[in-house]
Parts: sequence; structure tokens; C-alpha cells
Amino acid sequence: MNLRAPLLTALLCLPLAACGDRPQNDAGAGETRLGQKVREATDKARQKIAEGNISVSSKGGTKVEIAPNGQLYIDGRAITLDDRQRTLLTQYRGQLVEVAEAGIEIGVQGANLGARAAGEALKGLFSGDTDRIEERVEADAKRLQESAAGICDRLPAMLATQQRLAAAIPEFAPYATLDQDDIDECRKGHLSLP
Repeated sequence: MNLRAPLLTALLCLPLAACGDRPQNDAGAGETRLGQKVREATDKARQKIAEGNISVSSKGGTKVEIAPNGQLYIDGRAITLDDRQRTLLTQYRGQLVEVAEAGIEIGVQGANLGARAAGEALKGLFSGDTDRIEERVEADAKRLQESAAGICDRLPAMLATQQRLAAAIPEFAPYATLDQDDIDECRKGHLSLP
């Protein structure tokens, strides 16, 4: 799975969340029905990420994937690896999985935030108590932004592993595209990663 897809999914879920949905009485940890639906849909993506090959790049039409066992494939061809290289690939893949899953979770949180905000707005309109709505929604939005910033905090370690991989596996080097500029952009609030 390409790293962009889960992050894009997370970002796309934020506007979707504005559709709104009232919380269910039995929803866990404030999860709305919309959030539950998004979580159900993303559970399939999580399983695919955990069990399937992760696409690292498709630069110039070349597909580069890392299998769960640490095998590297370039255009479907298995690259011969020693134990150290395979260990590095497994570590890098684990970091990719963590970032992708964090992005998916932010999407679920965004859906819940949008649904709760819509519910709060409706309650405020009917009750006449609109003064505190913005305050409550902003507090939830701030927590969501902090979660998103957590993705950026994971990137320096991922960059270091990627650099070790590029040095250890020459075939991988052209596809090691994450750089410090990407980390800086992430920290500015732009989650467009290679």
C-alpha cells in the first residue's frame, strides 16, 4: 500500500465529517455513527497494510514493494538480500505501517469531530446556547491537530532508516525519496509524503 493513500484518506475524511451524524448512546469513547462507519471501512485498509505488500514507490513506472517478511520487490522481481538488509527492510516497513495507521486513525477522529460539531451546532441552535459551541469544537480540533503532528514526529526515525536502507541496498536507493524537506513540510501542516 502506498503511504500517500492512507494519509490522503485521513485528510479526505475531514470534509466528509462535516456531513454530521448524531452520536449513538452505546458509541465507545465518543465515537459517532459516522466515525464507526469510517472505522469499519478503514479496518479493511489496516488489515491490507498489516498483511500485504506496501508500495514504497512507483517512480518512473517502477513498482517497489516491501513484503511483511522484509522481502524487497522491484517491478515484481525479488531482490536478493542478506539478513541485515532484510532486518532493515522489516524495520522500515514497520515504520511505514505506523505512519499509515496513524493517518487512518486521524481520519476516524476527523469524522467523529465533524459529526460532533454538527450535532453541537444543531443543539445550540435549538437551545439558544451557541456561545460555547465554538469553544468545545476548537478544543476537539486542537487534539486532532496534535494527533496529526504526531505523524510528523515519526518521520525523522523513518528517514534515518530509509537512508541506512539506501546505503545497504543499492537497488533501493533511487526510491528513497523521503527527505528533510518533507519532514519540514509535514510540520508546517502539509502531509504530502512520498
